[in-house]
Amino acid sequence: MKPRFQFSIHARDGRARTGVIQMRRGEIRTPAFMPVGTAATVKAMKPQDVRAAGADIILGNTYHLMLRPGAERMARLGGLHKFMNWDRPILTDSGGYQVMSLSDLRKITEEGVTFASHLDGSRHMLSPERSMEIQRLLGSDIVMAFDECPKIDQPRDVIARSMEMSMRWARRSREGFDSGEEHAERSALFGIQQGALDEGLRKASADALVDIGFDGYAIGGLAVGEGQEAMFATLEFAPQQLPEDRPRYLMGVGKPDDLVGAVERGVDMFDCVLPTRSGRNGQAFTWNGPLNMRNARHAEDTGPVDERCGCPVCQTYTRAYLHHLIRSGEMLGAMLLTEHNIWFYQQLMQGMRDAIAEQRFDAFAADFRRDYFANRK
Repeated sequence: MKPRFQFSIHARDGRARTGVIQMRRGEIRTPAFMPVGTAATVKAMKPQDVRAAGADIILGNTYHLMLRPGAERMARLGGLHKFMNWDRPILTDSGGYQVMSLSDLRKITEEGVTFASHLDGSRHMLSPERSMEIQRLLGSDIVMAFDECPKIDQPRDVIARSMEMSMRWARRSREGFDSGEEHAERSALFGIQQGALDEGLRKASADALVDIGFDGYAIGGLAVGEGQEAMFATLEFAPQQLPEDRPRYLMGVGKPDDLVGAVERGVDMFDCVLPTRSGRNGQAFTWNGPLNMRNARHAEDTGPVDERCGCPVCQTYTRAYLHHLIRSGEMLGAMLLTEHNIWFYQQLMQGMRDAIAEQRFDAFAADFRRDYFANRK
C-alpha cells in the first residue's frame, strides 16, 4: 500500500531542497507549486490540462466550498476529487484567511470566528473543529490547521496574542483531525507558523507546533502587503525554525521571483492565484519577465508568447492572436493565457528541481533573475 504521507529529500544545494512527498493519491515533487482551485476549479482550466502542465497537487478553498455548494452536499456527491474530476492530491486551506479578509462582519473569540457570508449575508461559525470537519467532508489529502492571520502592521503584543491563540487552535485542530478515523488514516495535517515579521514570535510559534506534531509545516502571515524585502528577511529565519525533515509550505506566494528567492531559503511548497488571475487579466509570465498582452506592440507580432516555453499555447498561437482575443474580451484569451501561465510556473518549478539535483541552483537563480528583470525600466 502507498504510504499515508512520506517526505524524502533527494538533494540539497545550499538551503534549497528537492524531494518527493508520497501520498495515497500520488507523488508530489518538491519544490512544488499548487494551482489554486478556489471553487472546485482552477479557473479557465480543465483538470486534465492542469495535470498536463505538470501540477502534482492543487489547492481548494474551505471557506468558498463550505458556502457553495456546501461541505455536506459535497460529501453526498462523493467528495471534492470526484466532484471536480481530479484524482491526485488536494490540499485544502482552513478557511481562516478568507474569513479574515472577505468578511467585514465577523467576531473572533476563543471558540472560533462567527462571520457573515460574502454571498448572501448568512451567519456561520468556523472553529478548529468545524474546519477539520469540513475538510474531512471535502475529502482533503492535506488538511491545514485553523488559524488567525492578523494584519502585518499590528502592534507586537496584538500579533503575539493572535499567534498564541492560533497555537491553541492548532492543538484543537490536531485533536479534531485525529478524531476523523478513516480520513485521518489516509490524509495529512499541516500546522501553520504565525508571528508576522518577528523572529522571536516565529520561534515561539514553531516550537509550539513541533510540540503538537504535524506532518508538514506552513509559514503563514506573509505575502499580505509587507513587500518582498521584508518577506525575504523573514524567510532568512522562519524556515530554519521548522523541522528539517518535514515539508515547509509558504502560503499564498507568489510571483516567479518570489518562488526562486523562497526556494533559496529552504521552502518546499507554494500556492498562489497569480498565474490564473493574471491570465484572466491579460498578463503572461515569461522567462524574460511579465507581458501585458493588451499592449499595441503585440498587435502584429507573429511570434509565441515565450520562445523558451514548451506549452501548447506557445506552440500553437501567436502574440497577435492572443492580443486580439484579450482586446476583444473573448473568453478564449483568458483560457489560453491561464494555460500558458500554469505551464510557465510548472516549468519554473521543474527547472529549480533539476538545478538543485545537479548542484547548480545558484547559477540557475542568477540566470533567471538576469533574464526576468532584463526589460524592467
